[in-house]
Amino acid sequence: MKYIFEELFEGVQVAIASPRSLPNAKYLNGRVVVLDLAFAHSKPSGRYPSITHKLIDQLGDRLALFLDHHDSEYHEDFKGRERFVLATKAEHGACPEMIDPTLVERVGPVDTILCHGDFDGLVSAAKWILQGHEPYLGSDHDAWCVDTRLEVPSEQGLLMDRALRAHFKDPEVKALVLRYLLSHATNQALKQKLSLLGAEAKQLEETAETLAQNYQQLSDQVSYIDTRSAYVSFDKTHLLLCGQKLSQIAVVRTEDGITFAAPFNSGVNFLKLFQVSGGMPTVLSLPDHRLRGALVLLGVNATLAKSLVP
Repeated sequence: MKYIFEELFEGVQVAIASPRSLPNAKYLNGRVVVLDLAFAHSKPSGRYPSITHKLIDQLGDRLALFLDHHDSEYHEDFKGRERFVLATKAEHGACPEMIDPTLVERVGPVDTILCHGDFDGLVSAAKWILQGHEPYLGSDHDAWCVDTRLEVPSEQGLLMDRALRAHFKDPEVKALVLRYLLSHATNQALKQKLSLLGAEAKQLEETAETLAQNYQQLSDQVSYIDTRSAYVSFDKTHLLLCGQKLSQIAVVRTEDGITFAAPFNSGVNFLKLFQVSGGMPTVLSLPDHRLRGALVLLGVNATLAKSLVP
């Protein structure tokens, strides 16, 4: 298990995971609720179609609830089962809005919360611990804003989201955010720490906005930027969002490859278009050698696409 918090939050163990890096059920105590962890496509495990199926089977009767809002054909495997509350992102842009006091009461006491370590997942965990009530007024909407990127969250939401994005690999920052949420976002000492931690993310956003001036409009649908010679750190997600203000699809090229992004409600499906498995249909990374072919599939003129690949 990558990280299980040693401390208990209101008597509940909290464990952090990502869809493609899940714990063995033996490390999770008692009854478990799973929040905001998408089914891991293209990650089969033995006789299981995904590692998510394996975890569910390992938990057995100890699984109190599995709640998620990411699109997946695997939802059909669990349709109609009381312990599974599953939605698409179009139905629920974030998980916290799916949690209410009635649901928490129906599920009953749990010993462990296993959640995604982003803002959406941590707000979900805090809301569950608080018996289905928002950690602070507007936290549901902030989680929706952060996860959909369709609106700007409140200053409280930005504070925590920036701290998490600037230190996304640091479990202590996730614990700090959870403590702040459970204080109903009133602990000033924790707020000051989060503000300092998030300052780096704000700088990365500003750098991305400066870089965004170099976007090329390859077609009515596609904006493209090559950052390989920029030699600066920046927020790639923010740069992609800047590109989506210019056209429906943003393409960012880095030393690590190419990332394609479109709004979650755009109807674009890169998985089908590029014939790859796994990941989200509207955000996808490919190796550099696939750039030319991918752009042509997106409707970019073949000669123009070729000119971008020396």
